Amino acid sequence: MPEATKLPIPVPSNDPKKKQPEERPEEDDKGAASKKKDEDKDGEDLSEEDLQLKNELEMLIERLREPDTKLYRPALETLRTLIRTSTSSMTSVPKPLKFLHPHYPSLQALYETWPASDDKSLFADILSVLAMTYSDTQPRGTLRYRLLSAALSPSSPLSEPGSWGHEYVRHLAAELGEEYNSRELDEAGVEKESEESKVPGTVDDLRNLAIQCATFLLHHNAEPDAVDLLEEMEIVDKIVDLVDENTYERVCQYMIRCVNLLPPPDDVSFLRTAHGIYAKHHKFPQALALSVRLGDQDLIRKDFNAPANSSMKKQLAFLLARAQVPKEWLEAPAEDGMDDGESELPEDLVECLSNTRLSTQFKEFGKELSVLEPKSLEDVYKSHLENTRTATAANVDSAKANLAGTFVNAFVNAGFGNDKLMAKAEEGNSWVYKNKDHGMLSAAASLGLSLLWDTDEGLSQIDKYTYSSEEHIKAGALLAFGILNSGVRTEADAALALLGEYVENKSVSLKTSSIIGLGLAYAGAQRADIMELILPYVADDSVSMEIASLASLSLGFIFVGSGNGEIASTILQTLMEREDKFLDEKWARYMVLGLALLYLGLQDGADATIATLKAIEHQISQTAVVLVDMCSYAGTGNVLKVQELLHYCDEHIDKTPKEKKDDKDTTPEEPPKDDTFQAFAVIGIALVAMGEEIGSEMSLRQLNHLMHYGEPIVRKAVPLALGLVSASNPQLPIMDTLSKYSHDNDLQVALNAIFAMGLIGAGTNNARLAQMLRQLAGYYYKEPDCLFMVRIAQGLVHMGKGTITINPFFSDRSIMSRTAVAGLLATLTAFTDAKGFILDRYHWMLYFLVPAMYPRFLMTLDEELNNIPVTVRVGQAVDVVGQAGKPRTISGFQTHSTPVRLGTTERAELATEEYIPFAHVLEGFVILQKNPGWEKEDKMDI
Repeated sequence: MPEATKLPIPVPSNDPKKKQPEERPEEDDKGAASKKKDEDKDGEDLSEEDLQLKNELEMLIERLREPDTKLYRPALETLRTLIRTSTSSMTSVPKPLKFLHPHYPSLQALYETWPASDDKSLFADILSVLAMTYSDTQPRGTLRYRLLSAALSPSSPLSEPGSWGHEYVRHLAAELGEEYNSRELDEAGVEKESEESKVPGTVDDLRNLAIQCATFLLHHNAEPDAVDLLEEMEIVDKIVDLVDENTYERVCQYMIRCVNLLPPPDDVSFLRTAHGIYAKHHKFPQALALSVRLGDQDLIRKDFNAPANSSMKKQLAFLLARAQVPKEWLEAPAEDGMDDGESELPEDLVECLSNTRLSTQFKEFGKELSVLEPKSLEDVYKSHLENTRTATAANVDSAKANLAGTFVNAFVNAGFGNDKLMAKAEEGNSWVYKNKDHGMLSAAASLGLSLLWDTDEGLSQIDKYTYSSEEHIKAGALLAFGILNSGVRTEADAALALLGEYVENKSVSLKTSSIIGLGLAYAGAQRADIMELILPYVADDSVSMEIASLASLSLGFIFVGSGNGEIASTILQTLMEREDKFLDEKWARYMVLGLALLYLGLQDGADATIATLKAIEHQISQTAVVLVDMCSYAGTGNVLKVQELLHYCDEHIDKTPKEKKDDKDTTPEEPPKDDTFQAFAVIGIALVAMGEEIGSEMSLRQLNHLMHYGEPIVRKAVPLALGLVSASNPQLPIMDTLSKYSHDNDLQVALNAIFAMGLIGAGTNNARLAQMLRQLAGYYYKEPDCLFMVRIAQGLVHMGKGTITINPFFSDRSIMSRTAVAGLLATLTAFTDAKGFILDRYHWMLYFLVPAMYPRFLMTLDEELNNIPVTVRVGQAVDVVGQAGKPRTISGFQTHSTPVRLGTTERAELATEEYIPFAHVLEGFVILQKNPGWEKEDKMDI
């Protein structure tokens, strides 16, 4: 057999093949010898059946060579039947193809001599199948003959490609992709094919054939192949019409998993296509989840208003509330009819959209998990387990210790509203008075965190501090109002009413607290009235950089991911007009962050702004470009962006400008500002990569390299990036890495590493982390700053007594919450200069984490929104996309009764079929409907 294939291989062009039949005598000796050998060899191996088949095939080929044209059709029909009906095992080539393989070149030559007719079309169809055995020497032969065959019989359509079997379709699909790509190259003039092997037909012919192949693949459980083929042909949107109720689910899952791995324009088109499929099959929660990912206002409104079932609408409202989608988006866009729009949404829907039930349900959840009791600081620190020498430990600055206590108490008891130090303190014995100066501000603000989401009780509790004569306490109370309302919308708009009047206050601390308070309370709300209130402070040259920058940040929070042009142009204008000495201040990074947050997740929507930023002469423009760029691709896993950011990190910045500019007074400020952009580039790597698992794992290695070889500013930011990439998800390798960094010689690195340990363990109660932090408390007992940070990290690990997460991804880690990312970024920005912010007077910046905090629970509700206990299985989520059959989606599960706590990488599913959930992912609030068929089955079992 191998000898026979030697003939065509050494001949690259197709010319000799044509001459083969005529010039037989020349090659006779060689050919006859090899044939003889071949027949002898085959003769030994072949059974009688095979010999008979071989002879029959050879006879049919002889028929085609005879002059009598009437014999052609029956011979071709018989050939076709023989090829189609031959079954063989998966591993071997079907017998007819094996025997016809040596005759392929002569058949090709014969084909060229026939006149155009239906017979020739059928002949081309058969050659197209035989070409599969020659795919290595004659690329795209299968496709070429298939299209020739179609061209020869325009009247009668060809048989479906699927009728030749699965392997043939896969061959065609592969060749279609190659051909399409080579044609694109041709247009660019890269490669030219010889006329002989050129594939006929237009691009539309290729696409129509691709659609036929995709239809076959979809019906034969090869959904990924169908999607890949259509993606190669750039017509992936056509798949919406090809799927049916059996295949759409698998197609959509595969497409959604591909999104993270696709380059920019394709990823959005995949999401839109999957959305189209879900909408067509009335899968509203899935469709809405994709609309939220796309951030498309019209799609969200359409999906929300699509279902008629009121329970389904409530379920969608819960999803929108979790994603912090402004409820104004759901109203009809008519400008004059705004008031009518509000009255259209029924009361119970507005309640779900505003998240007003969050506080009561969260407390109910705490009660079920028996963590309602307040925790004292000692419960968290467990200092009897620390190996410190108490005599020396007493020297530590107690104001600092009390300040740390403020934050720990607030984070640990967040949302329960019953802590002993603040909310339920005895009259006149409040913890506020155990702090001094700026500590009082943070202490008063911590009340907002303790009463988080509880707008009714919270307002009255905090109100009494607004009458305080001490300015810091008053400012803290204003910030507390903002924190309290974070993520919850009320009809009364209390936050705006209370904070609005203080925005114009003369006092800097009251002004900044009210501006940041508004930012936290209305994060993601995109309210134009608040913009009018705060925007003037960004543009005002007379106010300090601190106020202007915090105003910019606050607007970034409120309009996160909106790409609002008015705010962006105002911030850009300010950056251009402010004097250099102002832009050199540490606050400038917050002004730039405010600008970057506007473009969070907009991808190329930020290109114009980046171009403008490059024109700014001050060196802040470099930081701004990095920040805006990384925010616009946050969570996309875009590889090219990560590489770009890595390039920023490897620049070695020489501090020589210092000498050149000696004549100016700004010398001490100059050098550290120069390389701030590198710190953000490191955080940017984590920000872009955190969307998908493979990317985030790869980023860990890069961060490790940066830690080894980076400049000090880069090393300082690496722990922060590690904390961001795995927020509330304590993975062992990351824990060990951070533990190592927390003993670094550079105290800045150690400090950030300790904080990052708090971030990765936030709200997990992770015992191993708690133990590490206790050891660190002993290790740093003489370093007040580091000890302060260890305490904060301990507070974060036990956040909400283990019931709250700060991971920005929800709905089975598929949707990124923009407000949560904004909160995390603002906090990390403070740590890029911890000495200037957190360890100075601005420790209240730790409260920037609030927008990212959310309960990690699964609450099951009936259609009247009352809690119902249901048995669920909770286990580690398993990725089953593209696997055959219906594999288990969770592994190592335990069975619980709801409400139940879900870890970052965990997934829940109902244990019985007694209820049907309205949501597609069991997470947060899930409304259940009794399964009408359940009781009947139950009775049958009895």
